[in-house]
Amino acid sequence: MSNEALLAQSNLQVKTSLTALEDVLKWFDRITSTFLPSDIFHKCQIALTEGFTNAVRHAHRTLPETTPIELEVKVFSPWIEMRIWDWGEPFNLEKALETMSEMHADPLEHEGGRGLIFMSKLTDELYYTRLDDQRNCLVMRKQIY
Repeated sequence: MSNEALLAQSNLQVKTSLTALEDVLKWFDRITSTFLPSDIFHKCQIALTEGFTNAVRHAHRTLPETTPIELEVKVFSPWIEMRIWDWGEPFNLEKALETMSEMHADPLEHEGGRGLIFMSKLTDELYYTRLDDQRNCLVMRKQIY
């Protein structure tokens, strides 16, 4: 994927607060709206919203509001990549998704974990990794065309 043309790239750092979501969405719109078809834009916007709110509500639930959450968006000619870095305890995304699908015939009927299901369904690639600097990085990729 690295040989594709980079059309746009931007980073944003916000505090650990759900009120920062408005800034995150305005930032995302500014960077991506001219490059993404509306259906892809809306899917990515929902996935980014879920990823950000999960970082606030879960990864940073015991951390001070001043703890930064970092976001990055890169738009390439055939795809978009969104990254969210948090300082929370790591978790196993694959196991969480597997557990959700085993618990219910329709995982969306379950109260918790729906955000993970949405992110999984709305993107083409989804993974979460622990970095050497003790941060976690959620990566979401979606084909544009």
